[in-house]
Amino acid sequence: MTSLQLGLFAAGAALVGGVVIYNWLTERRVRRRINQAFRDDGSAVAGASPEATPSAASAGRVEPTLPTGRAASAIPENKSPRPEITQDVDGYEPPLAIHARIASDVDAGEIPPPSPSPLASVGASPFGARGAIRERDAGEPDPDIECIVTLQPARPTSAGALAAGLHARLGRPLRWFGRRGPGLPWQLLKSDTVGEFSEIAACLLLANRAGAASAPMLDAFFSAVADVAATLPAALVAPDAVAEASRAEALDRICADLDVQVGVTVLKLDAALIPGTRLRGIAEAAGFRLSDGGRFDWVQEETGATLYSLQNYRPEPFTAETMRQTSTPGAVFLLDVPRVTEPVRVYDQMKLAARRMALSLDATLVDDNRRALDEPALNAIREQIRSTAMALRDVHIEPGSPRALALFGG
Repeated sequence: MTSLQLGLFAAGAALVGGVVIYNWLTERRVRRRINQAFRDDGSAVAGASPEATPSAASAGRVEPTLPTGRAASAIPENKSPRPEITQDVDGYEPPLAIHARIASDVDAGEIPPPSPSPLASVGASPFGARGAIRERDAGEPDPDIECIVTLQPARPTSAGALAAGLHARLGRPLRWFGRRGPGLPWQLLKSDTVGEFSEIAACLLLANRAGAASAPMLDAFFSAVADVAATLPAALVAPDAVAEASRAEALDRICADLDVQVGVTVLKLDAALIPGTRLRGIAEAAGFRLSDGGRFDWVQEETGATLYSLQNYRPEPFTAETMRQTSTPGAVFLLDVPRVTEPVRVYDQMKLAARRMALSLDATLVDDNRRALDEPALNAIREQIRSTAMALRDVHIEPGSPRALALFGG
């Protein structure tokens, strides 16, 4: 065995060791941050009872950030959903594309306690045993991530009477629910929903990738619901807008720590270009579908969910017309970790597809510095995805669930 081979083995071992140590250090740091944010002083998600608040030792999580951002891909600047969070650790640059919402770096101990949920009759979900919010069914209000205003009509009312509220646009997703009596199931209301309901709940999402719902936005929400209540007529119960805005900021900070996207680039290194028609043929043969969003999506047939995408290495979107007329030096495989179920398995599938495409195109898997990705680097990406998925589950945001799709949409 040559000295060069020994040196390469040593470098690979040092790289993997550095990732393990980094993940351990960041896990400790974020665990302290989450413990402070949700300590037993009432600063918990709405609806949590004093007995249900998390203990200081139970909220262990892993912060999903790696040093120096987007090293696994060259994602077009106009496609990046948000600025990057970067962090330097001993000069190591793992090949991982990371994009996250930027929240103000407020000390967790300064987060004001939220107001109680006004939807006590729904059974506002308490924090779980590990200090986390509980995943709820998409067909009912979610007081952990939504601001909820309840209406008690003087007499049962139809969904049609809520038309103004159902069509309101407030800058964050708005849902309306109704139920026919106390203790009965909630039903998501649309303009064509039939029947009459004796209790109504208006639910505004507190945070998504567009940021946290602000106090003015919440005031507008309360005003819109009050207008609906006046037309029914109905009694109205609403929380405090300032307290709900503080709760939205706290939720947004938690989600920002867990908002990870991973990119792997297939690139021609010899200044050659890939004809668009050939790239499209290979992509479609691999199961991708050209979408209206200017990229190819790999859609799971059983669920209709997009597992990962293929974007142009250049800023231009992929369209049927441009792919007939232009060429590109490469393409970027993109995995949106919080929005897919079983992210590690999906990453393994995406990595295999990227390798096959690279082989077909006589191209190379590279990071954004055009350095070839070796197996230790790809394994480092896999470990970070695994840590992120665990951290999401620790706060009861199941990857790919309706709650995750809501919080990591927009």
